[in-house]
Amino acid sequence: MASAPVLAFVGGGNMASALIGGLLRSGHPAEAVVVVEPAAEQRARLERQFGVRTLAGADATLGAASLVVWAVKPQVFADAAAPCAGHVAGALHLSVMAGIRCEAIAHATGAARIVRSMPNTPALIGQGIAGLYATPAVGADERVRIEALLAPTGATLWVDREADLDAVTALSGSGPAYVFYFIEAMLQAAQEMGLDAAHGRALALATFAGATELARRSDESVAVLRERVTSKGGTTHAALSSMEADGVKAALVRAIRAAQQRARELGDAL
Repeated sequence: MASAPVLAFVGGGNMASALIGGLLRSGHPAEAVVVVEPAAEQRARLERQFGVRTLAGADATLGAASLVVWAVKPQVFADAAAPCAGHVAGALHLSVMAGIRCEAIAHATGAARIVRSMPNTPALIGQGIAGLYATPAVGADERVRIEALLAPTGATLWVDREADLDAVTALSGSGPAYVFYFIEAMLQAAQEMGLDAAHGRALALATFAGATELARRSDESVAVLRERVTSKGGTTHAALSSMEADGVKAALVRAIRAAQQRARELGDAL
C-alpha cells in the first residue's frame, strides 16, 4: 500500500488542532503529519494528544509535504514563512489566516497552488462554515482534497473572487460575535424581567438554535418566517417596531460593512 501523503502545519493552535483531529479520525496516519510550532508546551500537547511529529522550527522535513496548512497569526506570517520558503514551493498550500492574500503567500513561499480559507469559530465543534478561494493553478482534485480536509470543521463555500473573502470575513468570520452580542442583550433583558439567569440562558440559546434550524430547513425566506411570528398588535410586533424605531437592522448592516472595510484594510496592510 502506498504511504500516506505528508501534511505539514505551520502553527499548532486551535484551528490546526481541529483539522489534525479530523484528519486522524478519517484515517490519516499521525506519522504523516508534521507541525511546526515554536512553543514547547504546545508541541508537547500536540504530540501527546495526536501523536504527530513536531518541529520547533522549519527545516528540510517540510520538503516531503504535499500540502502545507498555514495556521499562524497573520502578523507573524512573514517571519514564519521565511525558513519554510526553500522547502515548500512545490506543495499545495491552504491558508486559514485572516487577511493574508494569495499574492503575499506566493511571494513568501514561491508557491502557485494556494487556497485561502476564512473559517469561523464554530469550526472548533464541527459546526463552522468556511469561505474558500483558489488560485487558477489549483486543480479540481485539489479543491476536493481541501474540502475533505476542512469537512470535520463544518461546511465550505467557494467564491470566485478573492476580494469576496472580505465580505465572507465580515459576515461569517466575525458573525459568531454578532450572535453572541444579540444573546447578551437577550440575557440582560431576561434578568431585568426577573427571570432566573439559568432559565434566561436556556431560553435564549434554544431560541437561537431552533430559529436557525427552522430557517435552514425551510424553503421560505427568513422575511416570511419572521412575518409568520409577527401578529399585528401582538408582542412580537411591539418588539420589532421598537427595533425598527431604533434603527437596529440598519445599524447591523452598517456594522457588517464596517467589518468588510476593516478586512480589506488589513489585507492591504499585510
